[in-house]
Amino acid sequence: MSGVDSAGDGPGARPDGGTGAGSGGEARLGGWTRFVTARPRLSLLVALLLTALAVAAGSGVADRLGSGGWEDPTAQSTYATKALEREFPASQPNLLLLLDAGRGSVDDPSVAAEAERLAARLATEPGVTGVGSYWQSGSPALKARDGHEALIAARITGDEKAAADTLDRLAPAYRGRSGPVEVKVGGPVAVRHEMQTTIREDLTRAELIALPVTLVLLVMVFGSAVAALLPLGVGIIAILGTNAVLRGLTEVTEVSVFAMNLTTALGLGLAVDYALFIVRRFREELAAGAPPRTAVGTTLRTAGRTVLFSSLTVAVSLAAMLVFPQYFLRSFAYAGIAVVLLAAAAALILLPAALVLLGDRVNSLDLRRLFRRGRPDPVDDGAGWGRVASLVMRRAPLFAVATTAGLVVLGLPFLGVKFGTADDRQLPSGAESHIVQQHIRDGFPGSPGGGLEILAEGAATDAQYARYRERIAALPEVLRVDGPLVRGDAAYFTVLPEGEAVDEGAQRLVGGLRAAEAPFDTSVTGTAAVLVDSKHAIADRLPWAVAFIAIVTLLLVFLLTGSVLIPLQAVLLNALSLTAMFGAVVWVFQDGHLSGLLDFTSSGSIETTLPVLMFCVAFGLSMDYGVFLLSRIKEEYDHTGDHREAVRFGLQRTGGLITAAAVILAVVMVAIGTSRVANTKMLGLGIALAVVMDAMVVRSLLVPAVMRLTGRATWWAPGPLRRFHDRFGLSEGEAPKAAPALDHQASDPESEAETGVEADAEGKPVPATGSGRDKAEARG
Repeated sequence: MSGVDSAGDGPGARPDGGTGAGSGGEARLGGWTRFVTARPRLSLLVALLLTALAVAAGSGVADRLGSGGWEDPTAQSTYATKALEREFPASQPNLLLLLDAGRGSVDDPSVAAEAERLAARLATEPGVTGVGSYWQSGSPALKARDGHEALIAARITGDEKAAADTLDRLAPAYRGRSGPVEVKVGGPVAVRHEMQTTIREDLTRAELIALPVTLVLLVMVFGSAVAALLPLGVGIIAILGTNAVLRGLTEVTEVSVFAMNLTTALGLGLAVDYALFIVRRFREELAAGAPPRTAVGTTLRTAGRTVLFSSLTVAVSLAAMLVFPQYFLRSFAYAGIAVVLLAAAAALILLPAALVLLGDRVNSLDLRRLFRRGRPDPVDDGAGWGRVASLVMRRAPLFAVATTAGLVVLGLPFLGVKFGTADDRQLPSGAESHIVQQHIRDGFPGSPGGGLEILAEGAATDAQYARYRERIAALPEVLRVDGPLVRGDAAYFTVLPEGEAVDEGAQRLVGGLRAAEAPFDTSVTGTAAVLVDSKHAIADRLPWAVAFIAIVTLLLVFLLTGSVLIPLQAVLLNALSLTAMFGAVVWVFQDGHLSGLLDFTSSGSIETTLPVLMFCVAFGLSMDYGVFLLSRIKEEYDHTGDHREAVRFGLQRTGGLITAAAVILAVVMVAIGTSRVANTKMLGLGIALAVVMDAMVVRSLLVPAVMRLTGRATWWAPGPLRRFHDRFGLSEGEAPKAAPALDHQASDPESEAETGVEADAEGKPVPATGSGRDKAEARG
């Protein structure tokens, strides 16, 4: 494989044949190049077989995924829920039948007789227990204030899959007109099942939207239809492989159905990012005269290393969600890590094999020639981005202050965030389970189905139970206390709060109930208690997650750049880029602005786990783009030692690439955001906004301005860390690093500005540093 072995002789090769990673790193990279290009047809055949196996292994994965996972499995509320389900199944109704008597009263004899018949029939159904109703108990909580509606409550037993199967069997048999009443099916089990079904349908629609639109955008970016198909191939392999991984995980742990949305979004988005970067660099090397195998070798040593670092930074951000106990968040970590690593593996193994086989044919079927005869390729010509960088650096203080202030202002609404829990309002307003719950909220006293349950364990007398009931009934925000229902040494009470099930009053009531003195052990559960415990679990572990992301990201960026300041800048600026997303989430989804346009029902709060999820995903994607830009700046700085020109050249070469990748990823996220489920809509649209803001504001304006202000100090590192980087670090440049003396030349910003590199009429830099500059231009 002489062509592969001579890859170091291609454009931009070092005279000594080494790399910034040392000769050992070069040997490893040369071996990797030989491995992935030696038998390209065999590599692609194996990939095809593995993809077919992944399709088979991942089939039916959506049916095995859960729709819950917001609760802390170690919390008091979770313990109490499981104990009550075991000892007092009627205390945890998850199925509600809403009986509407129309203009009549639910107390009419004919209505009562039909209701009792339905309740008796429901009690005989397999998998159903704890059937009760207004007509049986006379409880005013089960009767609407206007007297036209009332409830039958029951519990469907079994896990989520068994409960869903039971609901599928029962709902058609009870829904609709039954004598003098109209029956609607609701309750938590119906909400979960309808949400799961809706997400599955929406995901299919999102894929049908995202795939063709992505292909069209890729054709516009690459020109070549052949090149445009490569990222889609990488993305499809990553998505199918991740589905197989999730299917395997369902055998050992619970996985949320929401994670499939992230699989599709990141699978397509990151595949486009990585393939864009690699194919773009490969085409540059071909244009510079390198044969295909040599071009692949150079691409893997440069863009390939960037993709590797980028995938690690994204995976690190997603892995931080593993510190949280809620399986909703952990599921996104499982799906995200799998799809990131599979997308990177496909881009670094299969894509190079395809490029070796295609060679110059990667540029075939250039559809843009029909519309742009004789004009240069806008993706390859980055003169406009070079001019943007020059303008920003000439006015660096202005751009830095204005951009930072603007991002902070956009994030201000997040200061008013209110955390809540996911409920039926996640569903479309026309969903049956949403209609049932809305009728209950609007027309029934208290919060039927949303009360707090107290499990009392330990022997006690009737007098002790009565005194305890009086004590908790006297607490603020208590509307009514029912119970106790005693069975052996255990009992339970039901407490209805005055307001909604999860409002601030209900959450305060949880604390009051848990602090109330009792002669027995008590555990409190219910919707508000689950929310309180979830908030506590997130607050307790959030510092660890943030510290993990920050420390590992700092280390990875240091290994890439060898600088102490650049990793700090990267972390801070990436976090700043997320402010617009968080501000928009509160302004739109919590406060309800644009709810009519976007077709969702605002619950007045943000589900507790979502900001954590959105931060981890958006921060990882921001680092993805940051690594692309920083690696090219570092490569140029290693070649020329000219800090200002390196920043300008880096943005010139990656500005269009990052923008194209961001637009395509935003399109995918917007397709996910068309979901009818509010949380999925929030996730898709919020991350789309974050990606666009990061690429078009932070990468294009803030990063060049800040790097201009920090000057050559940007590249400083103390001696021990510099030696550590020389030994273990990796960078994208192959040419010798600038002489140490260059680190101290022109340190004055104004002096540097006066001696900055000029641009010719086409926006290309005029050589300013002799042979180093020539090498940089030869590399494209």
